[in-house]
Amino acid sequence: MPTYGNAKSESKLIYEELSYKINGILFSARRELGGYCNEKQYCDAIEEKFKKAGIGYEREKILPASFEGERNRNRVDFLIEGKMVLEVKAKRFISKEEYYQLKRYLSVLNKKLGILVNFRQKFVHPKRVLNASADE
Repeated sequence: MPTYGNAKSESKLIYEELSYKINGILFSARRELGGYCNEKQYCDAIEEKFKKAGIGYEREKILPASFEGERNRNRVDFLIEGKMVLEVKAKRFISKEEYYQLKRYLSVLNKKLGILVNFRQKFVHPKRVLNASADE
């Protein structure tokens, strides 16, 4: 009979404890605000919860320019603990564009993990996005 793993599996989640805390904050923000606020309102609520939880973050961190003459166009919603990126959306649905945007941010910042969350959907489903080429 084949075995498919055991309780002592070596698979590790990247930043497991921090990710767990962030997911709790995302669910809490959605529970409080519902599904019809704008992105800034969700980010404001998340920011307050980060402060209360003692989680370090930078909000709307400006990315380095991609080419000469570019002016502060790209910003991540949150850089958390200097380790991971959180991108917040309030759209009817998330397309591949948002996924590629987060991948680009992770690459530019050289971070391993990003979380993409859409608050407009019926249920909040934070998506973990990995950057395998990060040095961290």
